[in-house]
Amino acid sequence: MTRLVLIFTVFCLTLKTFGQNVGINNTPFDKTTPAKANKDLQVYIYAYQQFVAQNYYPESDFLKGQIVGRLFGGNTTQTSDSLTSMYAEQRAIPFFVYTPKIFDGKAIIRASFEIDWTWGDVNYGVGGNAGSAISGDQVNLQTQNLEVEYRPGNGWAINAGLQRMFDTPNDPYRTLFDKFTTTAYRLAYWGTDGVGVSVRKDADLYKIKGGYYKLYENNVELNDDVTLMELSGQYNLSPKWNAGASAYYVRDRSNGKGGISILGQGPASQLATYNGTYRFPLSPDPFHCDVVWLGGFFGRNEDMMLDRWFTTGFVNANLGSITQKAAGETNYKKTVSINGIAANIRSGYRYGQTTGDAITADVVYTSGNKDGISDGKYTGVMTGNTWGSPGGIFIGHGAYLLFPHGNVVNRFMAAVTDLSNVGYGITGGTINVSKDLIPNKLHAKVGGAFGLSNITPAKGGNIIGYEGNAKLSYDLGPFMSIEAHGAYLALGNFYDSPSVNGNKSSRPVNPWTAFTCFKWLIF
Repeated sequence: MTRLVLIFTVFCLTLKTFGQNVGINNTPFDKTTPAKANKDLQVYIYAYQQFVAQNYYPESDFLKGQIVGRLFGGNTTQTSDSLTSMYAEQRAIPFFVYTPKIFDGKAIIRASFEIDWTWGDVNYGVGGNAGSAISGDQVNLQTQNLEVEYRPGNGWAINAGLQRMFDTPNDPYRTLFDKFTTTAYRLAYWGTDGVGVSVRKDADLYKIKGGYYKLYENNVELNDDVTLMELSGQYNLSPKWNAGASAYYVRDRSNGKGGISILGQGPASQLATYNGTYRFPLSPDPFHCDVVWLGGFFGRNEDMMLDRWFTTGFVNANLGSITQKAAGETNYKKTVSINGIAANIRSGYRYGQTTGDAITADVVYTSGNKDGISDGKYTGVMTGNTWGSPGGIFIGHGAYLLFPHGNVVNRFMAAVTDLSNVGYGITGGTINVSKDLIPNKLHAKVGGAFGLSNITPAKGGNIIGYEGNAKLSYDLGPFMSIEAHGAYLALGNFYDSPSVNGNKSSRPVNPWTAFTCFKWLIF
């Protein structure tokens, strides 16, 4: 009996103590709840919103909300002198980086997602790039990256998983995005995400990177994959100068299987006509495609602050072949040899105190292909746009309509969206004059662009067009800005050809665009 009384007394005292410690500012769990946020986890969010008016649109109702590729191409985009597209778009890209202290910074996992929509598009459904009609309730979260990085030390890094697949030896997660668009190959060949393994070594004087990526797996039991391998490096010749070289290889055994919806992918797919690449007119026989890119690049004063002159450039050659196996045969025989080249140089002068006070000229040349593949040769350029939508993005030049611009959500269109210019090649460029009206606060830019097709299409000419554009931007705070943009493209006689103007009997109406946008990088 005495023992029971003692247990009851201790139990009552425990309840009393617990009750005294519970309150709004005094919880019994405060020793297990962190007083501050867990710094192992970092979250960044890129928020973008724009309001657009333009005179081009897709004729197909199935593509009214999401359009990638060249104007007047397979995406059915057309211009109009009576109709104006007016819409608002919104994007959010949350990025999560977790670096557990237990691994002392040597292990990192990253995940980034993308949420896009056009205001008022659809609701109560499943699918990306949409979901803002009344009540919303759309399942629309898209996985952009999900990868693990292991850093064993001494400048080494190993990344595995769905990661940034950029055509540069620079660290894809520790380099400002603008640098990717102005150095190395400027994302024009590979500027997307891919799954695989990459190994990188960063030292004081050099950088080197190797990678293996699975672009399409298709049937896991068959040899029907598309694989990309890369090796690139850069060496600092001096504080101002650097030079680099690279080798890329795509092994395509897919026969076009995989890809975007019914478009497929690869050199003979309808994806080519959407993206503005060359579509190889291959027979239905099975084919193997092997392409190697060998190139070099350089840069001087890339960040524009060591002195007033800056320049970058590259030369890149694509070499390879397509072989086919006819019915009843056992061996693949060469159908097409591939041999094209591209070159670019970007130079400028910073006349003021900030990088916004500059004059920049940008020139690009790509070889063209004549008479299709009737001679068994393709002498134009190939890029990642043959396999991805888009796979390469040439956006760091300052143009909006002649070449594509990076301020996009669901609509990524231009006259020349791929370096190949539908296989005809291009000689063109841009010139931009920018000025910080208020240093690091109010920015202005005016620019122009011009393009010539190196091969003349049937019933057309060589002049692709002339563009004029302007921009005004105001920084509301750190990494937060509001901007106004406008551009007009005067089409040339290149678009007199029905083969490039959407099968029209006459030259289309000149395209124009105007938009305001809000940007905020939240961290």
